[in-house]
Amino acid sequence: MTHQSRPTPCGAWRSPLDAATVAAHDGRVDHLGSVGEELWWTAARPEEGGRRALMRLRGDGGPAEVALPAPWDARNRLMEYGGTPWAGAPRSAGGPLIVFTHCGDQRLYLLEPDAPDAAPRPLTPVSDPGAGLRFADPVVRPGRGEVWCVLEEFTGPAPTDLRRVLVAVPLSGAAAEDRAALHELTDETHRFLTGPRPSPDGRLLAWIGWDHPRMPWDGTELKVARLDDDGTTGPPVTVAGGPEESIAQVEWGARGELLFSSDRTGWWNLYRAVLADGGGAGPPTPGPAEALRPAAEEFADALWKIGARWFAPMADGLVAVVHGRGDKRLGLLDPDRGVLTDAAGPWTEWAPALAVQGSRVTGIAASPVRGYELVQLDTATGHSRVVAARHRDAVPPAYLPTPLLRTFTGPDGREVHAHIYPPASPDHRPAGDELPPYVVWAHGGPTGRASMVLDLEIAYFTSRGIGVADVNYGGSTGYGRAYRDRLRGSWGRVDVEDCATVAAALAAEGTADPGRLAIRGGSAGGWTAAASLADPDRTAGVYACGAIRYPVLDPVGWAEGGTHDFESRYLDSLIGPFDEAQYRERSPLHHAERVTAPFLLLQGTDDAVCPPVQSERFLAALAGSAVPHRYLSFPGEGHGFRRAETIVRAVEAELALYRETFGIVADRSDTLETETR
Repeated sequence: MTHQSRPTPCGAWRSPLDAATVAAHDGRVDHLGSVGEELWWTAARPEEGGRRALMRLRGDGGPAEVALPAPWDARNRLMEYGGTPWAGAPRSAGGPLIVFTHCGDQRLYLLEPDAPDAAPRPLTPVSDPGAGLRFADPVVRPGRGEVWCVLEEFTGPAPTDLRRVLVAVPLSGAAAEDRAALHELTDETHRFLTGPRPSPDGRLLAWIGWDHPRMPWDGTELKVARLDDDGTTGPPVTVAGGPEESIAQVEWGARGELLFSSDRTGWWNLYRAVLADGGGAGPPTPGPAEALRPAAEEFADALWKIGARWFAPMADGLVAVVHGRGDKRLGLLDPDRGVLTDAAGPWTEWAPALAVQGSRVTGIAASPVRGYELVQLDTATGHSRVVAARHRDAVPPAYLPTPLLRTFTGPDGREVHAHIYPPASPDHRPAGDELPPYVVWAHGGPTGRASMVLDLEIAYFTSRGIGVADVNYGGSTGYGRAYRDRLRGSWGRVDVEDCATVAAALAAEGTADPGRLAIRGGSAGGWTAAASLADPDRTAGVYACGAIRYPVLDPVGWAEGGTHDFESRYLDSLIGPFDEAQYRERSPLHHAERVTAPFLLLQGTDDAVCPPVQSERFLAALAGSAVPHRYLSFPGEGHGFRRAETIVRAVEAELALYRETFGIVADRSDTLETETR
């Protein structure tokens, strides 16, 4: 018998995808790397307090195993967003040698997983986990008995009182009780650094640095210094980069050449440079940089987390690359001929995490119907297969939306890219000529990007009859520097206008109900959502309500020490150099009285990026307002929600907001009553 859907009011559709299932699948695998014939990575554990487990896949093809059980948490808080938390080295006997950072105390630990006593041993001293020593993007150098990494060290009480250098940490544990045993490899010339990249012959060291007020996608410098036998670095030279050129990644090629990504043409493309020895103790001399395959597409992205890897050199001279316009796919680049061949398979988005083992390349990939999984490409055969974290359908695929890649025309004729997720269910269809409600999603960053991959949180709403429009507004990455520079000086305007453009277009074309449109976003997307509600003139009043998650609300507070160091000067480019009147004019907090639409505000109490004081001031500014609004704060949560119970409550509260605002009658067991202020 053919299954027949029945007409049901949109938003009231019953779905097998509940909030607990969304929470259980929240957080993808990350930080993939190889240790000899083994693969290691981190995996989210929402049901275990949001920790990240360190996973291991042995070279014998057996099942993946947890190498770091609870309560260990392989994360760090370098620059608050964290960086690569682990590294390893193979050994001829005794199994691999692994180092990792534990989020609970931010120390580096040594792990010998095959030893009789496999308990982690500390390598760095105890410090205040919120404002002490932090480490990230390690490189294990067993021949020297050290691990090299980025050190972030707080020097005072303010979030901007700190320094960052590259350091060598003894594997002996000598620094576990003695800060002085950390050997600093660089000085404090640059405020921000990526992890160290020693050359294959051990004679040179490369890294990337930049300074306030630039962000890494604005301008960085690729530095190279000589390495002496005792681990001392000579004076560095700048190989590429500058105030208006972003170098996002650097690696050494198979022939000792330097490979790096640069956006000097307006697109992050790959380049290589050969460095002359320099003679004696002199600095190396860089030759001219050669573009490997000039193209109007991106071979990198915004460097939010130290250690991201969009390309990986292979022993045969090929380079595995993650590239594209918008979404990223995996390819193999022949740097001598400029020929790029893409890997076959159903995966449409590859994360910046590549591991190379001989002729094999392993990455983290997903698609609109597959969650992120570990996929291995054998370059000798061209065959790809899933080796770990295999996708399993959480619900039948018929309950998942089929996304549409759309480009809309915004103000002044500018392009606005978006992914449209229509409602989908095998059991229900709109009743009569009803148009579905839609929620516009504004991604965080704002220098970031929404990827068109399976997201059960999106499916949670679309399977209930509520569409989602995920907007890559001006300022998003993936479309070249000119597109992301569109937001410079215009944050709270261009992003707000572009989101409203998509919402209005969907209504005008008969895709969405014009009276049932909402906006939601977190972090910088929370700013866009709040600014949209507080600026009804710019949005033409298109939104009936909004969901605001751990938002930026007060740029004045940000500029006056109200956020962490990494983004403390971000507003110089997003709004302009600090001018209190201008910042107040742009601020949702200082225009709270203009908010007339109901909203939900969600906030973690331990958020160091967008502290809860901003949300509290926003609520105070609305004291006495007749606007319906709800505030949920989550103790122990930081910037972004990790715990299963938090995710469940947040998702259910958001659904309740839409149903109540849009007048949708539904089974109350699917909603959540929340506190009202």
